[in-house]
Amino acid sequence: MSGELSLSINIKEPRWDQGTFMGRAKHFFMVTDPRNVLLSSETLEEARVIVENYRSGIVKSGLTEDELWRAKYVYDSAFHPDTGEKMFVIGRMSAQVPMNMSITGCMLTFYRYITYLWFLNAESKSELLPFDMCLMCPSPCSQLGAAYVSATTGAVVTALGLKSLATRLPPIVSRFVPFAAVAAANCINIPFMRQRELKYGIPVTDENGNRLGESAYAAKQAIVQVVVSRIGMAVPAMAIPPVIMNALEKKAFMKRFPVLNAPVQVALVGLCLVFATPLCCALFPQKSSMSVSGLEPDLQERIKQTSPHTTTVYFNKGL
Repeated sequence: MSGELSLSINIKEPRWDQGTFMGRAKHFFMVTDPRNVLLSSETLEEARVIVENYRSGIVKSGLTEDELWRAKYVYDSAFHPDTGEKMFVIGRMSAQVPMNMSITGCMLTFYRYITYLWFLNAESKSELLPFDMCLMCPSPCSQLGAAYVSATTGAVVTALGLKSLATRLPPIVSRFVPFAAVAAANCINIPFMRQRELKYGIPVTDENGNRLGESAYAAKQAIVQVVVSRIGMAVPAMAIPPVIMNALEKKAFMKRFPVLNAPVQVALVGLCLVFATPLCCALFPQKSSMSVSGLEPDLQERIKQTSPHTTTVYFNKGL
């Protein structure tokens, strides 16, 4: 061992207390920091070496605790948590804001055009699928294809149906059609992506991390939490910019330079997503919990036999 930094720092867990909303928010602000997308391969490799060496008991000379945590979050932003392989850029957590701001901004700009609704909803699902694939259990190609088709169809049907109804309502209402489409797509896409978990369950553990079994009931709770978080992420980005743009488009300056519509809208969406993404990821603890009494009857019996003092089980809700 070399260096002066203690080896007792647990970088396997987040830096901040995940039992509080503020702790989770700080964690996800680091995880989703869009600036990490711009980091060079050399910087990512340096972070990987620092993290892996520290885990092996080797400390870089002069390394401070803040630098270690920075390297840990840079590493987490680009490398797969299970395989350690560098993820494709659009599948990284740090890519969520720039990817979604472009897609959502265009959806809000071209909401009047049916062809754009078809294209952009399909694009939004193709962007979300790599993210789900990276952070959840591996899924067969047929399952991914079904999720893609179902989510896209649901989103487009919702968009077209509401767009038809909105023609008889004030113009501002039409601007919220993309939000309804995205909400519908998330309600379809996430359960489809995780249908294996709904069938076979997800691992549940005691407070010490000892595995107690698999629960489909826990999977249902996890998926509901993720759906709520994903829809919550879309609310500010798809509700605030339309109101602002509706007012700006009446101004002489915007009428004179209509080409600014898309850039301004994308920028507004990006500003909303920078805050909405980490804050909504933090709505529920990553290590979620539920009472043993809420599990399947057979699993309850097994837990009573193997761990009679356990009253609460824990599970990873996913993202």
